[in-house]
Amino acid sequence: MSISMFFKIKTVKFLLLFLLLFLASCGEVVTTKSKHMPPGELFDLAKIKERGTLIALCRYDPNTYFIYKGRPMGFEYEMLSLLAKHLGVKLEMRVPRDWNNVFALLESGEGDIIGANLSVTLNRLRVATFTEHFRTTRQMLVQRKPRNWRAMKVHEIEQNMIRNPINLIGQPVYVLKDSPHQKRLQHLAEEIGGRINIVEAPQEWDQSYLIKRVAEGTIKHTISDENIAKGYEAYYGNIDASTPISFPQRVAWAVRQDAPQLLNAINAWIAVHRDTKNPRFNIIFKKYYRNRAAFAERLSSGYIYGQKGGSISPYDKLFKKYAKDIGWDWKLIASLAYQESRFDPHIKSWMGAVGLMQVLPSTARELGVSYLENPKNNVIAGTRYLARMLKLWQRIPDEKERVKFVLASYNAGPGHLFDARALVRKYGGDENVWDGNVAEYLRKKADKKYYYDEVVKYGYCRGEEPFKYVEEILARYEIYRSLDEHIEHANKKQ
Repeated sequence: MSISMFFKIKTVKFLLLFLLLFLASCGEVVTTKSKHMPPGELFDLAKIKERGTLIALCRYDPNTYFIYKGRPMGFEYEMLSLLAKHLGVKLEMRVPRDWNNVFALLESGEGDIIGANLSVTLNRLRVATFTEHFRTTRQMLVQRKPRNWRAMKVHEIEQNMIRNPINLIGQPVYVLKDSPHQKRLQHLAEEIGGRINIVEAPQEWDQSYLIKRVAEGTIKHTISDENIAKGYEAYYGNIDASTPISFPQRVAWAVRQDAPQLLNAINAWIAVHRDTKNPRFNIIFKKYYRNRAAFAERLSSGYIYGQKGGSISPYDKLFKKYAKDIGWDWKLIASLAYQESRFDPHIKSWMGAVGLMQVLPSTARELGVSYLENPKNNVIAGTRYLARMLKLWQRIPDEKERVKFVLASYNAGPGHLFDARALVRKYGGDENVWDGNVAEYLRKKADKKYYYDEVVKYGYCRGEEPFKYVEEILARYEIYRSLDEHIEHANKKQ
């Protein structure tokens, strides 16, 4: 080999290396694992089970994953919850602020699975592996009906609508940058032999906001997947999503290319749930994608947390006001109230507890509060009782641990926790730590060996109930809290 040829080869290799590094720095190619995945380590199903949590990267929207009247909901949320239960792990939902970077986040270990109504494309298959598909969809043109469409006959409306994609030549169509919708329009322009004015939407916009802008008349057209567009069509009324611009596409979840165990486990699970003899998938699918009236009702309710003007409950102002008295995040109070009453101010328990925070009248009298059916009085009584428990458990040095003791006391009373702490001291452990220590012995107080123990003063306790009570409140609170950044970001654009 000549010296000149040697240097030419070296130069080409250097340029290729430089190009790869450049692409990685732009966020398109990610090769460095995050703190969740040490470099070179496979993080497959065995590791996920060892960690005990399946981390799902998901969109926050009224189909996929959302908070409605305080409750996490959504097609992907419900299906992923079933999958996590099947795998024997907990589910953690993460909503990336920059959705365009979601595949890089998957590759870097920030999530184990992307569950977000994704269509399978060749571009996406280059960077991730897709599971078996749940369903198929088409890309649809979303356009606005004429202003006076209600007074028009059907054929008159049709004359004003684009039904032939050729008529998109020269028309502006807003889409998200680097989305399958953008790429489909580029291919469509080639197919019809004419230029479509493809407008990249601002980075902070999302699909639901694009559709909203069409309904308002501030943009003319956008593209959306059919199963999403049809729900918004029912909600807005003045938009049309009946013109397909693509063939059917598969919709599936995505996992890392180096996670074959996880992929195989998910595919086996999907095969069972897609089976016509297993109705659960169809029930959940119809709930979110076929029941368009319910979709419209949810959107117009004002109780989708994060939607502009949306709230967790009708009582958020009360939670915000009185949470300040005890130094708690109001969303933790909201999570507790949901656990107690599902935000029903009129509910009464078999023990006589009343209202939003299920306060006993006798306890309320001690706290100087009456008329517990009144939501304000009920929240005052509940937070005053929490304040009492906070004072009682000042002995717990760690603030996060103290919250768990307070919540458990709200459910079961402090006496059973005193017993559990005494058992921890007797049998070994840390009486100031909830998980694996006090919580475990509280659960054991349903066993005669423990509730008859000489250190126990308050007898039998169905300890599984306060254990789950604390776990569920904190898990729901974490969902509320983790969405704050996304909600703040989403509200800025509206």
